Amino acid sequence: MLALHQEILPPSGVEFATTLKLTPSTLPESPTSPSSPSQNHPPRGSPYNLVVARANVLRVFEIKEDPAPISPHLEDERQRRADVRMGTEAVEGEVEMDGQGEGFVNMGSVKFTGPRGPTEPPTIARFHFVREYRLHGTVTGLESIRIMSSYEDRLDRLLVSFKDAKIALLEWSAAVHDLITVSIHTYERAPQLLSLDAALFRSELRTDPASRCAALSLPKDALAILPFYQSQADLDVMEQDYRARDVPYSPSFVLDLASSVDEHVRNVIDFVFLPGFNNPTVAVMFQPQQTWTGRLKEFKDTVSLYIFALDLVSRTYPVITKLDGLPYDCLSLIPCPSALGGVVILTSNAVIHVDQATRRVALPVNGWQPRVSDMPTLPTPVGMHDLHLEGARMAFVEDRTLFVVLLDGTIVPFEFIVDGKVVSRLVMGKALAQTTPPTVVRKVPGEHLFVGSMVGPSVLLRTASVEEPVTDAEDMAASGPTAVVDAGNSMDLDDDDDIYGTSSPDPLPSTSAAPSAKTRSVIHLSLCDSLPAYGPISDLTFALAKNGDRFVPELVTATGSGSLGGFTLFQRDLPTRTMRKLHAIGGARGVWSLSVRTAVKVNGVPYDRPANPYHAENDSLILGTDAIPSPGFSRFGTRTPKGDITITTRVQGVTVGASSFFQGTAILHVLSNAIRVLEPDGTERQIIKDMEGNNQRPKIKYCSICDPFVFILREDDTIGLFIGEPERGKIRRKDMSPMGEKTSRYIAGSFFNDTTGMFKTRANENATTSNGDAQPTTSTLQAAMTAGQKTQWLMLCRPQGVVEIWTLPKLTLAFSTTAIASLQTVLVDSFDPPALSLPQDPSRKPQDLDIEQILISPIGETEPWPYLLVFLRCGQLAIYQALPAEPSSEPIPPSRTNTLAVKFTKMLSSAFELQHPEEQETSALAEHRRISRQLIPFTTSPTPDKTLSGVFLTGENPSWIVQTDKSCVKAIPSGHAVVHAFTATSLWGWKGDFLLYSDEGPTLLEWMPDVNLDMGMPSRHIRQGRPYTSVVFEPTSGLLVAASLTQAQFSSFDEEGNEMWAPDASNVSYPISECSALELFSPDFVAIDGYEFASNEFVNSLACVSLETLSTESGHKDFIAVGTTINRGEDLAVKGATYVFEIVEVVPEPASDMKRSFKLRLRCRDEAKGPVTAVCGIDGYLVSSMGQKIFVRAFDLDERLVGVAFLDVGVYVTTLRALKNLLIIGDAVKSVWFVAFQEDPYKLVVLAKDPHKVCVTAADFFFADEQLSIVTCDEEGAIRMYKYDSESPESNNGQTLLCRTEFHGQSDYRSSVTIARRMKGEDMVAPQAKLICGHPDGSLTALVPVDEATFKRLHLLQGQLTRNVQHTAGLNPRALRIVRNDSVSKPLSHGVLDGRLLTSFENLPLTRQSEITRQIGTERTTVLHDLNELGGSW
Repeated sequence: MLALHQEILPPSGVEFATTLKLTPSTLPESPTSPSSPSQNHPPRGSPYNLVVARANVLRVFEIKEDPAPISPHLEDERQRRADVRMGTEAVEGEVEMDGQGEGFVNMGSVKFTGPRGPTEPPTIARFHFVREYRLHGTVTGLESIRIMSSYEDRLDRLLVSFKDAKIALLEWSAAVHDLITVSIHTYERAPQLLSLDAALFRSELRTDPASRCAALSLPKDALAILPFYQSQADLDVMEQDYRARDVPYSPSFVLDLASSVDEHVRNVIDFVFLPGFNNPTVAVMFQPQQTWTGRLKEFKDTVSLYIFALDLVSRTYPVITKLDGLPYDCLSLIPCPSALGGVVILTSNAVIHVDQATRRVALPVNGWQPRVSDMPTLPTPVGMHDLHLEGARMAFVEDRTLFVVLLDGTIVPFEFIVDGKVVSRLVMGKALAQTTPPTVVRKVPGEHLFVGSMVGPSVLLRTASVEEPVTDAEDMAASGPTAVVDAGNSMDLDDDDDIYGTSSPDPLPSTSAAPSAKTRSVIHLSLCDSLPAYGPISDLTFALAKNGDRFVPELVTATGSGSLGGFTLFQRDLPTRTMRKLHAIGGARGVWSLSVRTAVKVNGVPYDRPANPYHAENDSLILGTDAIPSPGFSRFGTRTPKGDITITTRVQGVTVGASSFFQGTAILHVLSNAIRVLEPDGTERQIIKDMEGNNQRPKIKYCSICDPFVFILREDDTIGLFIGEPERGKIRRKDMSPMGEKTSRYIAGSFFNDTTGMFKTRANENATTSNGDAQPTTSTLQAAMTAGQKTQWLMLCRPQGVVEIWTLPKLTLAFSTTAIASLQTVLVDSFDPPALSLPQDPSRKPQDLDIEQILISPIGETEPWPYLLVFLRCGQLAIYQALPAEPSSEPIPPSRTNTLAVKFTKMLSSAFELQHPEEQETSALAEHRRISRQLIPFTTSPTPDKTLSGVFLTGENPSWIVQTDKSCVKAIPSGHAVVHAFTATSLWGWKGDFLLYSDEGPTLLEWMPDVNLDMGMPSRHIRQGRPYTSVVFEPTSGLLVAASLTQAQFSSFDEEGNEMWAPDASNVSYPISECSALELFSPDFVAIDGYEFASNEFVNSLACVSLETLSTESGHKDFIAVGTTINRGEDLAVKGATYVFEIVEVVPEPASDMKRSFKLRLRCRDEAKGPVTAVCGIDGYLVSSMGQKIFVRAFDLDERLVGVAFLDVGVYVTTLRALKNLLIIGDAVKSVWFVAFQEDPYKLVVLAKDPHKVCVTAADFFFADEQLSIVTCDEEGAIRMYKYDSESPESNNGQTLLCRTEFHGQSDYRSSVTIARRMKGEDMVAPQAKLICGHPDGSLTALVPVDEATFKRLHLLQGQLTRNVQHTAGLNPRALRIVRNDSVSKPLSHGVLDGRLLTSFENLPLTRQSEITRQIGTERTTVLHDLNELGGSW
């Protein structure tokens, strides 16, 4: 069989992180960027980039200061002031005006001013997304580095290490707004990588603090050293070859520590570079004699620490410091700041400081340290708790303050007490707070600390140092570390929402402390922001979710770890629920929701106060239009007190567009043959019929309205432009002579407002008619009033593919490009004069690559940013981000008076399948059925504290185009078959409502609450406070059953029941064992019943099986089967048990409001001599494993299990899968077995098995088109497809499964689900199988069957993309997917396509797509059709 491996969701969480100045926006004088403050909010503090990675995903963020959230009290005050009658409200800034002797003092708005003027507004550090990359490799390290060119552009470079011993040097390119690869260094052919255990090695990447070199750890105690030039002197000394002067590094080399540094260096645990040395200096911690807990009497304190220098010129490595006798359980080390010196070692039971003179200061954190080590330590602190440092991470927040983040997220401060220049003792403070379980902890410049996690959200903490007065100097000296949690911050240990709490703004500097008072530095800890993540996927299943009244499939995954455990729910489409049907308004051809009000006139002149940014009026009018009955019909409606719609005005004709006008005091109504200005009540104020003399012009097919401008596009591709006159309250035609001939043709156009201040023009000094003004001028009173707030622009697209941007109100060409016709990656001004687009004879017919819709609209969350959206007639959607452009080195031709200092970078490209009916149909019915594809901007507030701006795409592929602060822009399907019209509305008093006309008619809907759009799919997290290992859906009751996992103290007892060991001190604890409980959940994830297992028993396998029973008419019934392990300690073999539960309906409790209630009833418990590691059902029987045997049992009388067949199998069964009477057995050592079950007589027959030794973590049936394969995955992530062919000579008479394909999936999976895949428009006897897999890194992948013809095309395309496309970090996609197999002559990677590589085809420019497909003998449309057919989540 042939298949496609596609990635549905990327890995979740953060495994590696680094902070650096990567992008130009982090420089102090950088221009405005999407992640830099707007003009209204000047920056406070210098922003930094944060680069995070997990598995194959690399993401770049910017950490910058945003205005702090407004408190509810201030919000209420602003709302109250917004409701004050116009003309009586307070004017902001009156206090400052009076200070200059002008204006009036408003005592209600007096602001606090310090001695140096007004206090800065409070700010808070936030994450802002920049770019995301899907790499063809597994990241193992991230570091920042500075090279010689860094001193010119003041930007850092990024070093990324990969699993196959590679280091990539990346830098940011402002020209393409992207990371580019400078170099890649590979060591995969080094002798150390040829060892048998090299695959189990985990490499570490470290850089010298002075950026003189980088080091990558290799197997067999070696380091790969990559030196970097830091000055011209380095270049002259280190490199004699002139050809190497173009690169920022000198040749790298491999340093064997045992042979080059010291022969005792073996079994390296960790290494770091130390700051403050003239030469790069390395501290390496290693264990020459390995030991473990059971051999402490023979070998104890076996770890050593050596510090040696790297002389990169002479290649000598003198050892500076040698220290032996460190505890055997040393885990990691970090360098101390230069002011403190030395290193800090973290062990399981202590924190140790070692300086350059080998002085050791150790502080135990529990009672185990003196029992496992003879190293002298400080006295045990009084009242010390039993802390466990396994899995902890640490970082210095100040020179003498160390934060240790424990495995459960608890933050413990340590302070270094210095006597002169020597550390005399360590002091441990009380636990400050509980945050996320750490994987990486990084100090962020600017008093911040980043805690990255693989099992949950990653957080940004503020660690501000504040001087506070103290009264007793002795207390100050005797107390612990001075660190506190800011008041009001929700980071308490007992708070369930500790990492999700409200953020605290920066505290204002205090000026009240007396100068003579003694002070001490106190670190204030507060939560700033978080990166959402759900962690590893333990199990998954499909369930039915109810969005309003509609049932949709929902993927339920058991995710997280520890207190962050719970469920994450994924839906393919953005979940919405219908509020009401609105058939009265119609709207099959369009619907608009408008906010209009009565104008206020002063001396007969309309006057309007500036818009209040904190208060926006709700909509008051809805307009819907239909094409039937001919010639069309439009209805104006308002909301009744009961919430229904009442029609106030009916107008003949199809509405093309409508909007509020003249600052919301009128309605601009565009019909297919006229433009009307209406009063707020719908009466007509002015009408301009679209006539040319006495002749009727062609119908208007599109319009764009941007107060005070109106743009219309007719069916003959001519345009019209109108401008409003607020003084008269009417509109007039605008002169378009600067744009060329009156008969010029255009295929698309629109207006847009720029509120960011980024769209600015640069005047051309060489222009023949330059007016010397680089900014658009204003002509109307209202435009003059709002000139400082926004600028308006007109964008037009000519038939030949030229897109132009014109200034308003004076029409001047500011931007022109032809690159958009082929969707190039970057669009810049070509400096061309206005293009010619005269009418053709015969008339030009529409082309597939014509631009159908073009729009610039803000998209984003806290600071929406302009995006250019282009929709082609063939269904290709491209989204570009607008960015500031650097001045061009090319001179601007004299024909252009100015140029727009903006460029557009492509962020997303997607192809949709469209329906193109016959263009000749012109009947009213055909017009009614015509699918309208439009890009409609919207702004919504799904929650009161969150506002999103986006764009909705109507048509047969309706999609929400949105972006959050922490994710890239994405197009999410709406779930409707077709949407003809769309608008956001607040007519019902809620700014989260939408009105759309779909295949279900006109409906009012809203987003489902608590939907997270930061992931690759809409998701919802149900936090339960404990992890779940298994989850199944019981179809009969529609409920979920899950097995939770908790920690319990373990104790051993002898035969007489006496406890064999008990803790003899308060800081010594019992060992911890895992225990499970079975929980029954309602559809809204409320636990309604459960079953607790013994404190030493945990669940291995959970399945819903159909067993034979006499209690139903069908003879079968669904039961819940559970396999467990009973842990009895080290000295006794484990046991297990098999449980059978039934979900029964019971009478609900009188106090509850539930209509139906269910309980878990234990039907049978069968104890086994070994662990029951897997269970499944086959033909009404229960199949379970026990140790090295497989049992098939019948459920006799619904109360006991009776064995009917068994089979001796491998060592440890990991997977059981059944299909009809066929069974797959996956083993941890002996790979996979293919077995058949027969009932007469009862027997398990081995059909075939894999003779090789492979650790199978999961195995599944995979079938399509009457073909069957067995798919397995091993612990290295290698996916194998086996075929059973008894007629093949290679199968040894059918006894051997034939491995046809090996494909490296990068990470293993232990949970999978098979769903049916049905092809559109094809009658299939049986659906194909689509395999969805959940991975421990949080990723979600799918395996999809592919027919042979499609596979050949895509396989050729895959080869072209591998060779001819630049891949991030210079990685090789083909080498990534190859699985090492010494038993075959060449890799077996032919049968599976790489979906991640194929998706890059959509992002290529159209010309590049056509060129690549032409080389493989096919067309780009055929390839895009294939990818659309195979794509989709499920």
